Amino acid sequence: MSRVEGQNFTILLIEDNAADARLVREALAENKMLVEVETARSGEEALDRLFRRTPYQEAPLPDLILLDLNLPGVDGREVLAQIKGDARLKRIPVVILSTSQADDDIVRSYDLNANAYVVKPLDFDKFVAIVRDTSQFWLTVAVLPDGRLDRRRQEPAP
Repeated sequence: MSRVEGQNFTILLIEDNAADARLVREALAENKMLVEVETARSGEEALDRLFRRTPYQEAPLPDLILLDLNLPGVDGREVLAQIKGDARLKRIPVVILSTSQADDDIVRSYDLNANAYVVKPLDFDKFVAIVRDTSQFWLTVAVLPDGRLDRRRQEPAP
């Protein structure tokens, strides 16, 4: 951990594949960062959490969103469009974490203001490294607006 030692972070993982969700959780656990991972298994659930609809009225806003594109119902592209179209949510970094390497998916994601596009590798060690490096960058290196920097500099409660 860097300048935010002792700080808890929240990641919203929007992923319908249970195996991929488990891998992300394992990768973050190996990272030894204090991260709470909330998982939404569909686009609808993700939007309910982010817009604090029932039963998620008390859900914290995440510090980082990891978003799969291919979700049942409301897909990741629509979730991204709604996040980036909302004044309260648009500054939360959204990293697309997808198996798709299609140029159309990559271009469309950036057109919808994704902060990064990462292709999920098949190799476990590479997957762990990518999740570790991505989360570490966004949670400890990047300076974020909306008071997140101030929150990071606060000393943890005794």
